[in-house]
Amino acid sequence: MSQKILLPPGWPRPHGYSNGIAAEGRMVFVAGQIGWDESQVIRDHSMAGQVEQTLKNTVAVLAEAGAEPRHIVRMTWYITSRSGYLDEVKEIGRVWREVMGKHYPAMAVVQVSALIESSARVEIETTAVVPENG
Repeated sequence: MSQKILLPPGWPRPHGYSNGIAAEGRMVFVAGQIGWDESQVIRDHSMAGQVEQTLKNTVAVLAEAGAEPRHIVRMTWYITSRSGYLDEVKEIGRVWREVMGKHYPAMAVVQVSALIESSARVEIETTAVVPENG
């Protein structure tokens, strides 16, 4: 794979994300995904449930480009509740590992006052880099 995790000397390894990733290949950009299903209905109103569906939606879009979770180099998460996120962080971690595996891209999590879809609690945009050789 043509990715390198960037960890400056002496820095501790972060939990659940990477400080940076260097990658070469074809770039794939995934628009902000939210926790609704393929019929655009939000069926789970918990933070962890919406994160799970959002990640599954992201994986489905990536697949259309021949990409997989291991190709993700960057994600930005927009959440509507910091406390809601922290209250469910263990379940979110479990969901992450179930859907995405043990790959941890560079990430940022930003609390916002609201998302365009009023029932959405999380929106995630993603960048992946697929090596030229697959």
